[in-house]
Amino acid sequence: MSKGTTIKDALAKWAEKNKECPPSEAKVVRLYMQVPPIEKMDASLSTLAACEQLSLSTNCIEKIGNLNGLKNLKILSLGRNNIKNLNGLEAVADTLQELWISYNSIEKLKGIQVLKKLKVREKKIKVREKK
Repeated sequence: MSKGTTIKDALAKWAEKNKECPPSEAKVVRLYMQVPPIEKMDASLSTLAACEQLSLSTNCIEKIGNLNGLKNLKILSLGRNNIKNLNGLEAVADTLQELWISYNSIEKLKGIQVLKKLKVREKKIKVREKK
């Protein structure tokens, strides 16, 4: 089985495609659908100091974390991963306005209460039965 893509490697690929703006200055960073998929939100995310919108959708991330350096983050897209809970959002509690988390394995919304500026746009919550 192949090893997953690291955030550091994904950012290097992103930088190659976006030569006009280094990741540390980018407001929008899209690291979705990496091949092989990202498995862990590692400390390399802290380099995204100016980032306002981060997309890590359609990877294999199991746990939210290492958001400490993202002081301007407003939108975090984590849909279509393997996330089971919402712990780890404390670092972006004062700035995050939108959290996209569809198609994960989240059973409880515990952890979401720390998000002071979160805007609820769609209240549809569908609970899937365990088989």
